[in-house]
Amino acid sequence: MSNMHYIPNRNVSRLINSMKKFFVSAKPMALLPKTRVNLLSLALAMVLALGSVAHAQVAITAVPFLQIEPDSRGAAMGNTGVAIADNASAMFWNPAGLAFQRGNQVSITHSNWLANFNVDDLFYDYLVGKYYVEGLGTIGAHLTYLNLGEQIQTNEDSPDIISKFNSYELALGLSYGFEVNKNLALGTSLRLIYSSLASGTTVSQQKVNPGSSVGVDLAMLYKTNPFILGQNNARFSAGFNLSNVGPGMQYTDNAQKDPLPTTLRAGFALEYDLDAEGYNSITFATDVSKIMARKKEVVKTQAGVSDTSYVAAGPIEALFSSWDTFQRFDGQEYVDVSLFQQLMFGAGLEYWYNDLFALRSGFYYEDPNNGDRKYITFGAGLRYNAFGIDFSYIKTLESDHPLANTLRFSVLLNF
Repeated sequence: MSNMHYIPNRNVSRLINSMKKFFVSAKPMALLPKTRVNLLSLALAMVLALGSVAHAQVAITAVPFLQIEPDSRGAAMGNTGVAIADNASAMFWNPAGLAFQRGNQVSITHSNWLANFNVDDLFYDYLVGKYYVEGLGTIGAHLTYLNLGEQIQTNEDSPDIISKFNSYELALGLSYGFEVNKNLALGTSLRLIYSSLASGTTVSQQKVNPGSSVGVDLAMLYKTNPFILGQNNARFSAGFNLSNVGPGMQYTDNAQKDPLPTTLRAGFALEYDLDAEGYNSITFATDVSKIMARKKEVVKTQAGVSDTSYVAAGPIEALFSSWDTFQRFDGQEYVDVSLFQQLMFGAGLEYWYNDLFALRSGFYYEDPNNGDRKYITFGAGLRYNAFGIDFSYIKTLESDHPLANTLRFSVLLNF
């Protein structure tokens, strides 16, 4: 073992536990010390599996920041959006939604991530833009950035600081959607992923390098023509998005790769006009999602001695092998996680008045054995000419939950 420690600049224990609750892939952090983070920085603890955790741990993923829902509108509606996808943030929810969009838009979302813990340098930003080209369709680009703050490297036997370094992760992507016909669209995204967690440091004589990968999205969106429901107009849509399909991440030369957080998201939305003029309308949406990642057992025998390791299944292989029950270590024991428990549910409601003012609310649920996020969401939006602003707020069902009181703000500009 190395004689060096990597510790965040403040509030280590609370931040570790908070990340552990937010990301399924971060569950291995339950084995880390409560006061100092061994081997790697807090950020590395989010994505690398310790040797004792690898046994039967088949759902560890890297770069979990790609799972953070970026725009305030979808976040306010219980993390739903795969069947709505009608603005520039469709690149996260469902890039096929770009096909039905016209005009140009730029949007930025900012959140002081886990603000309940007063960690000033932990924040999340999402910049996205779309551009319509006559005869080609709508193309888009996005930049996702998660700043994990300053980390401190010290000797194990003294508080002397050896060095300081910053940890961050980012993704840069392009998206495109095209209409198969007036009701059906397909879409895709390509993103470059870069993760600098403890770059340039050395752990157990292994140099820690930045991790990088490429992720691809494949998506579909279906929208009906307007139809009469009751006495007023209604529209129904359904979609799915398979996101972040690509090779795993690796940070040291001899470490096994951890898979990307490949996610399958599907859902539907129903928009209904409350009056004949269409001044008042509501939209109900629901999303169901699942992480499509697995680790598989590999047994190597040399000189009659068997060595068992667990490596990431390939991105295509995982699409077929991730539909069964798996075991996850919760910090105390191994627990079985059934297929149903692996599903994450979101439902939301949005009210618009004359396309000027919106109120939103929703509910999000994960099984206690698979992330244990349960919270109510609220939000609102304003539109005036080419300008728009949205915000969302999370009300967790646990008073001490790390996501309690999380706020997101999004600003939109149409041109």
